[in-house]
Amino acid sequence: MEEENPMQLLQHYRRDRHILLNFLLSGNLIKKVVMPPGAVSLDDVDIDQLSVDYVLNCAKKGETLDLAEAIRLYHDSLDYPSLSENGTVDEFFLVTRPEYSGSPPARAPPAVPAVTELPIPAPIPSAPILPDLSKSQSFHSQTPDERELTIDDIEDFEDDEEDEVNSARAASRRQQNDATDLSLLLPPFTTGISDDDLRETAYEILVAAAGAAGGLIVPVKEKKKEKRSKIMRKLGRSKSESITSQAQRAPGLVGLLEVMRAQLEITEAMDIRTRQGLLNSLVGKVGKRMDNLLIPLELLCCVSRTEFSDKKAYIKWQKRQLNILEEGLINHTVVGFGELGRKINELRNILRKIEEVETLPPGQAEIQRTECLRSLREVATTLSERPARGDLPGEVCHWADGYHLNIKLYVAMLSSVFDVLEEGKLTEEVEEILELLRSTWRILGITETIHDACYSWILFRQFVITGEQSLLPLVIEHLRKVPLKEQRGPQERLHLKSLKCSVEGEEGRYHDYTFFQSFLSPVQRWVDKMLNDYHLHFSEMPSMMADILSVAMLSRRILLEESDKVLDSPNREQIDHYITSSVKNVFSRITQEAEDKADSSGEHFLAILSEETKKLMKKDSTLYLPILAQWHPQAAIASASLLHKLYGQKLRPFLDRAEHLTEDVVYVFPAADSLEQYILSIMASVVGDDGLDGICRQKISVYQVESKSSTLVLRWVNSQLDRIKAWVTRAAQQEVWDPISPQQRHGNSIVEVYRIIEETVDQFFGLKVPMRAEELYSLLRGLDNSFEIYTNLVTAGLVSKEELIPPVPALTRYKKENVIKAFTKRETSIEARPLDDRRSSGINSLTTVKLCVRLNSIYYALTHLNRLEDSIYERWSIKKKDYINIRRSISDKTRNLAPMQKNHFDGCRKEMNSAIDHLCEFTGMKIIFWDLREPFIDNLYKHSASQARLETITESLDLVLNQLCDVILEQLRDRVVTGLLQASLEGLLRVILDGGPTRIFSPNDSKLLEDDLEILKEFFISGGDGLPRGTVENLVSRVRHVITLLGYETRVLIDDLKEVSQGGKSKYGTDEKTLLRILCHRHDSDASHFLKKQFKIPSSAV
Repeated sequence: MEEENPMQLLQHYRRDRHILLNFLLSGNLIKKVVMPPGAVSLDDVDIDQLSVDYVLNCAKKGETLDLAEAIRLYHDSLDYPSLSENGTVDEFFLVTRPEYSGSPPARAPPAVPAVTELPIPAPIPSAPILPDLSKSQSFHSQTPDERELTIDDIEDFEDDEEDEVNSARAASRRQQNDATDLSLLLPPFTTGISDDDLRETAYEILVAAAGAAGGLIVPVKEKKKEKRSKIMRKLGRSKSESITSQAQRAPGLVGLLEVMRAQLEITEAMDIRTRQGLLNSLVGKVGKRMDNLLIPLELLCCVSRTEFSDKKAYIKWQKRQLNILEEGLINHTVVGFGELGRKINELRNILRKIEEVETLPPGQAEIQRTECLRSLREVATTLSERPARGDLPGEVCHWADGYHLNIKLYVAMLSSVFDVLEEGKLTEEVEEILELLRSTWRILGITETIHDACYSWILFRQFVITGEQSLLPLVIEHLRKVPLKEQRGPQERLHLKSLKCSVEGEEGRYHDYTFFQSFLSPVQRWVDKMLNDYHLHFSEMPSMMADILSVAMLSRRILLEESDKVLDSPNREQIDHYITSSVKNVFSRITQEAEDKADSSGEHFLAILSEETKKLMKKDSTLYLPILAQWHPQAAIASASLLHKLYGQKLRPFLDRAEHLTEDVVYVFPAADSLEQYILSIMASVVGDDGLDGICRQKISVYQVESKSSTLVLRWVNSQLDRIKAWVTRAAQQEVWDPISPQQRHGNSIVEVYRIIEETVDQFFGLKVPMRAEELYSLLRGLDNSFEIYTNLVTAGLVSKEELIPPVPALTRYKKENVIKAFTKRETSIEARPLDDRRSSGINSLTTVKLCVRLNSIYYALTHLNRLEDSIYERWSIKKKDYINIRRSISDKTRNLAPMQKNHFDGCRKEMNSAIDHLCEFTGMKIIFWDLREPFIDNLYKHSASQARLETITESLDLVLNQLCDVILEQLRDRVVTGLLQASLEGLLRVILDGGPTRIFSPNDSKLLEDDLEILKEFFISGGDGLPRGTVENLVSRVRHVITLLGYETRVLIDDLKEVSQGGKSKYGTDEKTLLRILCHRHDSDASHFLKKQFKIPSSAV
């Protein structure tokens, strides 16, 4: 028999457990069974959550079985190990971890303040809290004075009563603070569900989860007059009156749900409709659990239009139910659709049809609504009951447990824990409410961890709104309940990991957030904002700062773990950040105050600032640093060293200008020294006198005038840079541009340039005087400029492109007698300007070899630049370590030790790359338009295209290309050859379009030119050894287009030229200039006649 996998074993275990518990509960072994809150029968109880040991013990002793107690014991057993009665008395189990426990407090707790406040509810344990019920009672048991009411016995409040309640609530919220910064990082609903919709749906879920017995009973109400007086009494109630009113509410679950209805601001009419609809949904569904119902669907089917006061209210209610269905079943699902994905569009269509019912005639509307609801039930039930991993078929109903719909629904429920009239206080029924909300966890997929995070956010948001400090200890308590990753079970870890959402930010980009990030990131931002300037926000409330700091640290711990960031001391780093930010802000304020006081009193600004800084340090030591030291033992050192630095920055300019003992010096120096001594004493109180010296070396430097070595170093750097510039200029001017050797194909000048630069760098780092980063930056800027000078000198001997290209001949047209005359038109002729002998000799001296050596030299400079830069930064990093042991000012250290970016040679890098591109282009143009001018530019296609083909010059091109490739570096070969190809194509276009009167073409010549272009293309591709085929194809495409135009008939080209000349668009994607030149070189009388008549272009002279 094959071994069963873990999943099958789990199913077998659950099935056997079901059989055992059903046998115990269904027989006569149990004397009496008390149902848990919200359960009508055993079908409403989750058998998997009952303690088997407790059930067996009750059966053995014949005691009453309290299923609520069985559920509690089951959950408790998950947190503690199993114990047997045969162990020794010396064995015990620790709930806490000794390694994380500190020593007992060394001092007595502080005295209780005299101010009397409303008591804060005790921390809410995980076990069910039902103080007013014994184990033998259930929520659905009724007292003798309680009776069940029908819907007809219930009266709604009148409008004036609702106005009074709303006015009272509005009055209690007038002084609320803005809490928009604490909005959850969750995406909006696509259906536009509002907060009111969530609140009403949350109440419907709560009623359904409470069960049919107590949850659906309508409580007894007093007459309207008595209800009005009760509301008015509540507006002015005292503490004793509040307790009395609590005792007057209906007992058990009925009264608790009535409280929830009031807390969630649900009208009685809606409450009645909801309860009656849920009752009707249970008809004919024997054994069906209430929390396994598809609640919005059941309400749609069981609540009719006639139960609403007007049509508008019904449409709004129906729209809400349909939107909730769409969000729960489609938009925010927890279980994948799988093969049921095809039903999504079907469900959406049904929802739209139900909305359209209200626009139809009554008879037709009722028929369509009935059909749509029947179809909706089939589709929605199939989607909602699809099992997840570990679920048994039919035991779940996945419609509201998908993140983030379930979270917002649960948050709406948690909002009911606050007193309606005193929103800074928890309602007196908070423990019962939280216990009741546990019944919704199955529907909403909530766990203990999720509950603690949600409840922490709700409490903290209420604190921000109301400013009630007594809520903060509860926030801290529940944040501490959130377990770390290693403390969570594997199933919960997977569940929390799956809770993610994407929210659009202010810049329009989407950001992904986990569950904890969605809830705790707003809290973290808010507390960071307050603590970044705690001197301002907590100047009168230091005790609140301690609680806010605890919230910040606990939230940060959870968020850091969520982002998988591992920090050595996260608490210290965050406290350092708070101290830095707040001290800078408060120092800026006292600086402004000192300046104002100095203007009015005549005292020196620095003396006043010293006294104000000392007062600030004393206040810090008394109020803030003891709180910060709980999380960062050296918080005082961080604060004191920063203040020392900030004042030193103000003091240093005065010290630099102080050359004589003036009156100002007499005032400022003692004040500055007194401040420094006080700051050092604060630091010594933390680390002791022995540790003070090390702290001073690491964090601060005493206020003394340093040697002006920085100025001397900078002066030396400037002199060396002038020397380097002179050497670079001389080396480049004396260079003959011959390769050093076959292996070293660059010039000797670049080697000389690097030698003098490296010597200067060695001398710079050989200086053993203190220096700042500014001196290094100055050296780097000078070296960058020297390389730019060298690069410019390498390209200085090149002539312009216009000097290489011969003048363009004048445009002439074909003459009928086939004799082309030379004609020069004033508007189009260009007189040839022959170069003087000196200039011509200079161009001839720029041989292909020398041009390649220039290219190789610049490339040598570019590649060795990275090595030089890395060497400089590496040596600077080593030099920075020496500064740690030098007593220097904090400001100097900050500049010296700051990370440096490798961007100081970007200017010369850009210049070198530009020079390489320019040299490659120039080399190609010189070869084609100067070295090969006669065979290529002057004789190609002369007189006849068939007699002077391109193949006559390919041999010359091949010789030039071989010579070029022998000298140029392999890394530059493709760039130089590409420049030669571009020049060849430009020369070919010159011959075809501006070849002068000796070039005439007919349409039949197009094929010959196309063959020549293919020869040229394959020549540069060279069977795969040359340029990439794609690069060559892209470059020759423009020439191929012109050759294609040559093949068109004369009349076609004339018509296209007329169209373009009149402002139209060419049919062949060309321009007027190209068409005109093709016709000027056309061996055709019609073309000649057209050019003469249309453009007045004369024929060539005989």
